[in-house]
Amino acid sequence: MSLQIGITPEKPCSYLPEQKDRLAVVMDEDWHSVHGYRVLMDYGFRRSGAMIYRPHCLSCSACHPVRVDVQGFTPSRSQKRLAKKLSQFDVVLKPTLDKNWFSLYSQYISVRHSDGSMYPPNEQDFSQFITASWSDVQFLHIYHQGKLRAIAVCDMFKDAMSALYTFFDPTLPLSMGKAAILLQLQYARQAKKTWLYLGYQVDQCKAMNYKVNFKPCQRWVDDEWHTEG
Repeated sequence: MSLQIGITPEKPCSYLPEQKDRLAVVMDEDWHSVHGYRVLMDYGFRRSGAMIYRPHCLSCSACHPVRVDVQGFTPSRSQKRLAKKLSQFDVVLKPTLDKNWFSLYSQYISVRHSDGSMYPPNEQDFSQFITASWSDVQFLHIYHQGKLRAIAVCDMFKDAMSALYTFFDPTLPLSMGKAAILLQLQYARQAKKTWLYLGYQVDQCKAMNYKVNFKPCQRWVDDEWHTEG
């Protein structure tokens, strides 16, 4: 099957202000399916809404796709401590969002990302970002004492999961971004998945460095996967 790619114009990079980014976007409709996307993920592609893409920058190659070996994952000491605290939480995977999701999402965006592109929070914009007509999107709902505290949006595949987006109660005294990954790994292991894809890692962006602390993991660098940890 052929792969037709379109290249976006350059724009300022969201992660490295001194750089400009551009994307290689998949144009062939034949690839826009659960199977097609799963194949492309193994070549460093991700999706945003129905758009399948990967970075194709002229002067920078800092973005590395990362995936965690689900069955081989061994938590660090700090991850074990966090996992112990998470034993008090309840986790339910659902095909749709709870009715009160937008209140939680609005609080998260307003507190954590008021200077970002998703502010002010908008239901339609969020739906366009997380869904595609051909994707199998599921929502990992995380509750504490009966109250919704976080939602991790996941793409589901026969052998893998892809962590697309997570939002949570910003008042919680826990690292909920890391907690959501641990809970997705827990679910993926029970479901006998092989990989949890975490999106792009940019080493120079400190806010993203937690991704490579889930080991063993692999990075897509120079057109092949490299194991770490």
